[in-house]
Amino acid sequence: MHIDLRTPLPFVIMSEPGDLRWTRIRWEQCSHSPYGDVVYFNGHFYAVDYLGRVLVCDVAGPKPTRSHIVAQLPGDRLHQLYILESLGSLFVVVRDGVQVRHVKDDCDRIPLTILPESNIKEDVTYGTTNFRVFQVDLAAGKATQTRELGDSFFFLVLYNASLSVQASQFPGIKPNFIYFTDDFWETYLAYAEGGGLDMGVFYLADGSIQPHYKGVSLSRVCPPTWVTPTVY
Repeated sequence: MHIDLRTPLPFVIMSEPGDLRWTRIRWEQCSHSPYGDVVYFNGHFYAVDYLGRVLVCDVAGPKPTRSHIVAQLPGDRLHQLYILESLGSLFVVVRDGVQVRHVKDDCDRIPLTILPESNIKEDVTYGTTNFRVFQVDLAAGKATQTRELGDSFFFLVLYNASLSVQASQFPGIKPNFIYFTDDFWETYLAYAEGGGLDMGVFYLADGSIQPHYKGVSLSRVCPPTWVTPTVY
């Protein structure tokens, strides 16, 4: 199964192995809230919207555009959302601090040149402050916040597929970390240098953030992304 998320949600473009073309699926039961992310898991599409609702769509069923809610995230402050599978379970990650916010002091300011035609003001900044991880229990129909990923660590990206990797399979990598890139796309258009500063590694146990790349990677074109090699 391949999924193309470059089209605006709630449209999903998918193809099965052997298909000669992509198939567009529209979720007709619109939740009146944009979908933040979608993943193909155990033969179904699962999505999370900005109201914190986890929805499922059975693309193999007789009505592949019908969807229904399977769980609800607690709280109402949802900035950036990701949904992914890890070791047979479904997880939703909420990323805080991505949207622009007022500068508290000079050390909080990101030294970028704001373009005159942008709507971003001089006294605002952006950057990840926290991640909240929820494990979705599909049988019970609830999402429970957790600070423990077990042997896993997450790679998060918005316009590609986020993925979970087992730390024990990669020497030197510690579990319970979230690796993230800068996917606040507005900054790529608002700053002369482009975007790409909001990257790092988040330790879920204590909430600390450290850089995973010592240099500066800025672009006016697209956010940094993860490349997943295939071993044949």
